[in-house]
Amino acid sequence: MSKKFISIAKRENNAKRGFLIVNPMQGKHIPVSPKQSLSVFSDLAKKIEGRYENERILFVGFAETATAIGAQVAISAGMPYMQTTREPIPDVEYIFFSEEHSHATEQKLVKTDLDGIIDSIDRIIFVEDEVSTGKTILNIIRMLRKTYSREISFSVMSILNGMTDEDMEKYSGIDIDFLYLEKIDRTHFEEIASRFEIKGRENPPDCTPVDYRVLSIGGAMNARRLVDSKSYLKSCDELADRIIETQDIGSGKKILVLGTEEFMFPAIYVGSRIEELGNTVRTHSTTRSPISIYAEKDYPLFIRFQLQSMYDSDRTTYIYNLDSYDKVLVVTDSESEEKDGVYSLVNALKKYTDDLTVIRWTK
Repeated sequence: MSKKFISIAKRENNAKRGFLIVNPMQGKHIPVSPKQSLSVFSDLAKKIEGRYENERILFVGFAETATAIGAQVAISAGMPYMQTTREPIPDVEYIFFSEEHSHATEQKLVKTDLDGIIDSIDRIIFVEDEVSTGKTILNIIRMLRKTYSREISFSVMSILNGMTDEDMEKYSGIDIDFLYLEKIDRTHFEEIASRFEIKGRENPPDCTPVDYRVLSIGGAMNARRLVDSKSYLKSCDELADRIIETQDIGSGKKILVLGTEEFMFPAIYVGSRIEELGNTVRTHSTTRSPISIYAEKDYPLFIRFQLQSMYDSDRTTYIYNLDSYDKVLVVTDSESEEKDGVYSLVNALKKYTDDLTVIRWTK
């Protein structure tokens, strides 16, 4: 089992699947060097070099954990990109499908944008962090074929692939390629997850009103909608330029750049730019995933702060494995005034830094 890509954690209150594969390199649950994270995503992108010559491709990244992976793969290929989402988007139509083993099963793609590109693409490539049974991909392919009569080829790219021969048989008759960095055997993952007993440190949400610095930066592109990947990268570069200009970044500091829920790639990319200046940078993001925490040496998550979402006051989110930093930058596209969401995150982070700025990327 590759420790580089796989740490086994225990799902909380999920009867469908007791374990969760936590990938230390994907910039989600565990703090990681952003440059290392993007390097892994770029390695995955190399899997299509020399394939699909002259094909017009749309890349689709899966929320919430693979949105950054999908963005980097699309950028490397220079092709259009959009991500699935669980967030409401005004004035659009959706294609709905299910992610059966997840804690939040409903996923959707913006049909309004797909309608405008579907006749000009030859292949859709779905990008995931891990493909386990392949049921989610099968669900979305069925919905796309039900919605559109045009013949389209499909591929799936993932860092990990745990599909069995039985899983593959379900794809009989579908023109699809599975490309991945590592093949895994999930047989013993449930048993591994059940071993841990020494509880880690749990922190309930603290929504006490607190002062915090906030900076709004314009020019945002929303990858929940169809984007040109080159334009998306340019907008992220401009975001990084503005942050570096205004935030006294310097060099030789220990800095956390934190994303929020589905909004991962811009934070990771900004972190990589700050890392290039000679800083020790870590990146991860808040998440909807409720994962049990344990203090044992081989368990990946040992501190958990429960939060209110910055996108929806009725949603609980989490942040794991916080550490002390000279500076923390929260990079978010949350437009709502969910004050409890901001307060709960700021109160958690202020235990670990005296220098905190919430950066809102706005249109």
